[in-house]
Order: sequence, then structure tokens, then C-alpha cells
Amino acid sequence: MQKIISYPLSIVYYVLFLFWLCLFHPIQWICFNVFGYNAHRWSVAILNLFLVRNTFILGTTYSFKGKEKLPKNVPLIIVANHQSLYDIPPLIWFLRDWHPKFISKKELGKGIPSVSYNLRHGGSALIDRKDGKQALSEIKKCGEFINKNNYSVVIFPEGTRGKTGVPKPFSVNGLKMLYKFAPDAYFAPVTINNSWKMSRFGTFPLGLGNRLEFQVHEPLKISDYTFEEIFERTEKIITENIKIK
Repeated sequence: MQKIISYPLSIVYYVLFLFWLCLFHPIQWICFNVFGYNAHRWSVAILNLFLVRNTFILGTTYSFKGKEKLPKNVPLIIVANHQSLYDIPPLIWFLRDWHPKFISKKELGKGIPSVSYNLRHGGSALIDRKDGKQALSEIKKCGEFINKNNYSVVIFPEGTRGKTGVPKPFSVNGLKMLYKFAPDAYFAPVTINNSWKMSRFGTFPLGLGNRLEFQVHEPLKISDYTFEEIFERTEKIITENIKIK
């Protein structure tokens, strides 16, 4: 029954989703080219507020806990499990005060209104998964960028989205580069639950009535740990709090 009801609601959702992306694309361009970095950052944050609220059509609700644990005016490496594309707008909106950037595959850097523009101009790293040297170079630049400016970067070390909520093993390389080239940063583990249910039927129709939960855990200061210690602790904290049901 949910799947049947979801067909018309998903159509409305996608029409409005595309509308917001197209509307904010020129807004981003104007903000970036005329008013500079901060105006562009806020245009991206407000876009993602609209994208979060757009999911209300599907009966989606959100719980975002623990962000008060995050220190300000220091670089952050936000490490999260990855369950769906619906992880991203809440992270951008709820963590807007920390200027989140992303480690993203290069294919997303072109052809998508608003999204591609932000990835190219907002300080994110666009990596080629088939070219390890290029990928590590981009992550290095991103690490140096956030370390210099006290921004944050979001990385999903599973590499791909988990379609059932079950976490995949974390990859070492990206986190190791950020650890090395953002030495003043904190690792900030975030556990995401129930986002995969938005795509339980695939991209169409979408799941209804889901409560997406984001839990920010206690940050870990890089200088207090070896890479092996902080990697192990981060993965354990995140995965132990994933609820599979």
C-alpha cells in the first residue's frame, strides 16, 4: 500500500526537487561571483533547507542530535556512514555553521544544477575513483584548505551507499590523507540511521514516513591519536550505533 501511495507523492517531490535545484543555480552564481564566499555558502545552506523540507511531502522527519559537541573555529573531519543521497542535505543544513565541504566523485561535478556548481566552487574535493594519484591529490588539497580556514569536510569512508543500512568496511586512504594534511583537525564521527529507507524501492517511488536520525559523537582530536587508533575508534563508534531494522 505504501508503494502505491508513494507514486503520486514521489512525482510531486521530484518536480519540486528539480525546481529548487534550478532556482538556486543562478542564485549561487550571483552569490559567488558578486558577493563572495560567505554569500555563496549561505545560498547553499538555504537551498539544502528547502531540500530537507521538500522531503516533508513524503512524511519524512529528522532527528539531528549532538552537534553541540562540535568545537568551533577548528577544522573538522566529519566521518559518517552513507545510506543514501538523503544523507547530504541534512548534513549541509544542520552543520552549516561548520562550512561543510565534501569528498565526492568527479562525475557529480558536472551536469547537476546547483549541486555541481557548489562542488566545483565551494571547496569540495572531486575525485576520480579510477585514478588513485588524482584522488589523493584532491583530498590533500581539501585537507590543507580546511586546516587553513577552520572549515569542515564530510567524508563517507564506505565509498558507496549501503542500500540496506548494513555498513561496509571503511576505506583507509582518504581518511589517512585528511589526518596527515589537516593536523589541527578533529575527527567527528556521525552515525546515520534510516536514510536507506528513503530508497527502499529504488529511486522511484520513494519510501514514506521515515524518521532520519543523525547522531554526532564526541570528536577526537587528531594530535591525541595515531592514525590507526583514531581510524579504529571512529569506525567502531559509528558502526556500533547503526540500527538495522
